[in-house]
Amino acid sequence: MGLLTFSINLTLDGCVDHEEGIADDETHASFTRLIDACGAMLWGRLTYEMMESYWPAVASGEQAAPPSMREWATKLEVKPKYVVSSTRKDFPWTNSHHLAGDLRTSVQRLKDATPEGVLLGSGNLAVELDRLDLIDEYKLLVHPRIAGHGPTLYQKGLPSTRRLELVSAEPLNNGAVAMHYRRAH
Repeated sequence: MGLLTFSINLTLDGCVDHEEGIADDETHASFTRLIDACGAMLWGRLTYEMMESYWPAVASGEQAAPPSMREWATKLEVKPKYVVSSTRKDFPWTNSHHLAGDLRTSVQRLKDATPEGVLLGSGNLAVELDRLDLIDEYKLLVHPRIAGHGPTLYQKGLPSTRRLELVSAEPLNNGAVAMHYRRAH
């Protein structure tokens, strides 16, 4: 069984607006290493649609991008992508699959079938999966910014506090810190 790892960019005040992070070669390299280490991606519909609207064009060369972004896009193109949605059933982006049915059962089945692990990249979906005790690890890229607005991580709340153990913390040259935690038991 593979681990379900939640990974996201956020500011010091918890903002997860994708436009608030530092999108440089170093941060893209960090996320490229994450995608290399996992067997599949897992997103909610909104994250999928945001990604689908940009990254396939970068991977194909239709959208100009620096080499680090193109590398990420190319790897993302071939990676299996699973999407949780109750409103959309068709996901035409290469290697995209609808994850239907009971959330707990379908995500547990995906974890069981993916020994290399699943990388979760949707904040709202993370809250739901955390409520079901399905997230094993957290890899957060904390940017040296205070956004002063939302959306914020876990703004919908959890029924109880999650205790985590620090695995590693790696400062990047741009001031961001890549933090790796696992659930404490």
